[in-house]
Amino acid sequence: YVADLIQFGAVHYALVCPKPPLTATSEEIKLYKEFTKPAVLRNRLSIKGKTIREAQNTFRVTQSDQLVETGTYVRVHVRPKRFPRCYEIDWRSRIIAVTESYVILNKPAGTSVGGTTDNIEETCVTFATRALELTTPLRTTHQIDNCTEGCVVLARTKDYCSVFHRKIREKQVKKLYLALAAACVPCGVMTHYMRPFRKSPKVISEDFIKGWNLCQLEVLECRRVPWPNAVVEKKYGIENIDWPDKEFAYECKINLLTGRTHQIRAQLAGCSAPIVGDSMYMPAAMAELASPGLNPFGKNNKQFESEAEREHAAEEWAAKHGKEPRVAIGLQACQISWDEGDHFYEAGPPWWVQ
Repeated sequence: YVADLIQFGAVHYALVCPKPPLTATSEEIKLYKEFTKPAVLRNRLSIKGKTIREAQNTFRVTQSDQLVETGTYVRVHVRPKRFPRCYEIDWRSRIIAVTESYVILNKPAGTSVGGTTDNIEETCVTFATRALELTTPLRTTHQIDNCTEGCVVLARTKDYCSVFHRKIREKQVKKLYLALAAACVPCGVMTHYMRPFRKSPKVISEDFIKGWNLCQLEVLECRRVPWPNAVVEKKYGIENIDWPDKEFAYECKINLLTGRTHQIRAQLAGCSAPIVGDSMYMPAAMAELASPGLNPFGKNNKQFESEAEREHAAEEWAAKHGKEPRVAIGLQACQISWDEGDHFYEAGPPWWVQ
């Protein structure tokens, strides 16, 4: 079992224990103080020439016979997040293109591009590398959500990984998405401001708030389509959420102008058109429909007397959201291009029309 956890990348170490979190027990704090005393650290040969901050950097244990000395910090994720869908996919059929520098993958929903803190085994990178029988592992260049399907660029070399990162920074990469919304969305540019908070769900505001991040997308098209039937929803693990009208959905083609985490999901939910199957953002949109004005950052934007009051309201609104989807939602990275279209790839039909 330990060897499996190491293979998954679920075991980490640091030469010196990082500062314990606020949730640490008194016993954990006692051990931390005992093993980080200056007198103890002076006798640690492994940290000679390193600052304490450098020695507190964490790394993965990669070999089951790797030795660690007394005083080393070890963190084990005994229940890593799993991605069983990796074993159901014909990965060779998901390869869109193979070049000398990169591979284009039509990522299946319910999978992770490059892995998580506790699982780097069940990933698109690992399974695509095996499907192509490559001797050098592919590299992640960008991310899309686990529940999203579509075009992903995987680099074949470290150099091209850097090249593609630079293209993203310089806004040379264009991404189009197809989103299956639960309600009609007007065409045009949609602007919100996202709370700068690492954890999900993401809270957005229609009005400008100092320090919050600009979010913009452009809805290019919006057309009415049948809501996916129960057989299709079951096949793709779509969460059964009691949206009031399931006769029709609306397929939107979206040009992503800024690339924030969960941006499309949060913005569409913010205009009462959440993505089909999005168990995180749809409950909050439904709550706002049932009680207009419940969202303190929506159309009836509430005025706050202090930053603390605003943060409290953001936490309360975040609590109205649900959990992350288990497999798929109605979102596809349908097209990716760069170098002014010299490199152009499409994912093909999304799951809801297959």
